[in-house]
Amino acid sequence: MYWEPDRECMDREELEQLQLERLQSTLNRVYAHVPFYRKKFDEMGISPEDVGSLGDLSRLPFTTREDVRANYPYGLFAVPLREVVRIHASSGSAQTSSVVGYTRNDIKMWSKLAARVLVAGGVTKDDVVQISFRYGLFTGGFGLHYGAERLGASVIPASSGNTGRQVRIMKDFKTTALVSTPSYAMLVADTIREMGLPISAFSLKWGLFGGEPWSEKMRGEIQDFLGIVATDNYGLSEVLGPGVSGECLERNGLHINEDHFLVEVIDPATLLPVAPGQKGELVITTLTKEAFPMIRYRTRDLTTLLPGDCPCGRTGRRMSRLAGRTDEMLIIRGTKVSPSQIESLLFEIEGKEPEYRIVIDRKGAMDEVTVLVEASKEVSFDHERRQVGTVETIRKRLSHELGVSVDVKLLPKKSLEPVEGRAKRVVDNRKL
Repeated sequence: MYWEPDRECMDREELEQLQLERLQSTLNRVYAHVPFYRKKFDEMGISPEDVGSLGDLSRLPFTTREDVRANYPYGLFAVPLREVVRIHASSGSAQTSSVVGYTRNDIKMWSKLAARVLVAGGVTKDDVVQISFRYGLFTGGFGLHYGAERLGASVIPASSGNTGRQVRIMKDFKTTALVSTPSYAMLVADTIREMGLPISAFSLKWGLFGGEPWSEKMRGEIQDFLGIVATDNYGLSEVLGPGVSGECLERNGLHINEDHFLVEVIDPATLLPVAPGQKGELVITTLTKEAFPMIRYRTRDLTTLLPGDCPCGRTGRRMSRLAGRTDEMLIIRGTKVSPSQIESLLFEIEGKEPEYRIVIDRKGAMDEVTVLVEASKEVSFDHERRQVGTVETIRKRLSHELGVSVDVKLLPKKSLEPVEGRAKRVVDNRKL
């Protein structure tokens, strides 16, 4: 199924010509209306007219999250504020958040791309879509909400939290598609178990999950218990929100909406393109954003552009599931440790739940890492031997894979409050 088959299955040569035309238009617009970009271009001795092919993209400057925050709140807007009909912002304190704007055309484009992602994941106008992302300044809830409405589906704006009530709504309102983070879907599954409800009482068919990394094992667990087809999708506030890319029902990579985004994958150290099929940092240039265009935005997300075609018929390139971030690395006893690596390993090990914390302390001159993990329902605190076995399995696996010794503490279920975002799961008590 496609939402816009003429765009999603466009001939590659035709697509690249469209990309070039839209890139040139975007460059002229930012040079004329965004002082930050005009100054950057002038310092590098380049003008929009110098970009005559997609290969010239590498001559343009990068934009970073620090650049966005330094121009807080409206310094990177390319239109007057009177033309901005929506303002969103990333999490953080006021001056550390990224503030983004949308014109009326931006909102239409956003809803269209979110609809593409939903349709690729199986959703139709006959579905009842329960949005369990937060609503507010966060882009996740509103982005997929408007996409589902654009598609013609019935939308339940449940937001996040109050999971027991959400489960009852899911059952009574006959929800067929759940939109949330994958860890929240796991929490929904656990709550259904605790409430003693048979899964046959629900009408669920589809799950569209994003906002955090997740493993194939976790996908399997969600699909098996909820009886759904679970797909991944990707977006970030600085370039749009949800709608940048999403999996189709083949589930072999996320299709990038390349008629609206130019993507590169670079080595974060050298800033040069990586070889095809190699992991690197995703860089995105927007091609159709009016209020808040981005030139070569360094997302800090690690991914791979996948080779080959997808059987679904879409011609846009595909990206792999996120493999972590370049800016999240922790230095533990001289060794670089990625929280996403710990998270991925935990998701693969039996006897744990998705909620965890990574606590780092410094005892004398030594760093000590403790991973707090909630016990799964199967690991009863009445069975000490099973607890010890689970802890030892997790400890050995983490220590082996990370190259750093790690202590593990198993906690009773629901000891840790669910949080959104990997950064909030790291507690660094060192005075660095």
